[in-house]
Amino acid sequence: MVIDGIYYALGLTAGGALTAYLTNPWLATPFAILAVFCLWFFRDPERTIPGGPVAVSPADGKVVAIKNEGAQTRVSIFLNVFDVHVNRSPIAGKITEVKYKTGKFLVASKPEATTDNEQNFITVEGADGTRIVFSQIAGLIARRIICYKQAGDAVAAGDRVGYIKFGSRVDVFLGPEWSVAVKEGQRVAAGSDVIARRKS
Repeated sequence: MVIDGIYYALGLTAGGALTAYLTNPWLATPFAILAVFCLWFFRDPERTIPGGPVAVSPADGKVVAIKNEGAQTRVSIFLNVFDVHVNRSPIAGKITEVKYKTGKFLVASKPEATTDNEQNFITVEGADGTRIVFSQIAGLIARRIICYKQAGDAVAAGDRVGYIKFGSRVDVFLGPEWSVAVKEGQRVAAGSDVIARRKS
């Protein structure tokens, strides 16, 4: 579990206890419900990471767009508030860049979120010459992006790299060496579902 979930739950529990003490115990019910929701929202389940020349999904959610953009293909994954929000590295390698960009907080499922929203770009370069860039995009509710990693860090495929609070989106930018293995409308799980395969 992400530690923030415990902090939120403790704060809500304290607020509920104070409300129950000062007023009616029944009025503390919403606090209890929200505390349980926060513990559930910030869950961080273990995943079985597939091997081979593949790129795994960096996020849980629904593939809302697959767009060819010049020499690369963008795969956009939308995370609603019911999805696991921990993000993972698509491939093994070295993080060569982490770049934060300020921006708006549009609904993350909108196409404009790719260019207009606040986001954090992470570039991973594999030992075999592969390279993937993915971005953690803040949404309408999610206004805080957390990234555990920095340039120079080594990661394995499926390693946790951070998370985005509440509804959000992750865009994956794949070069010509990759063949997309998902379709629009498909649901994917971070770390365990393959989104692309290395071309032979």
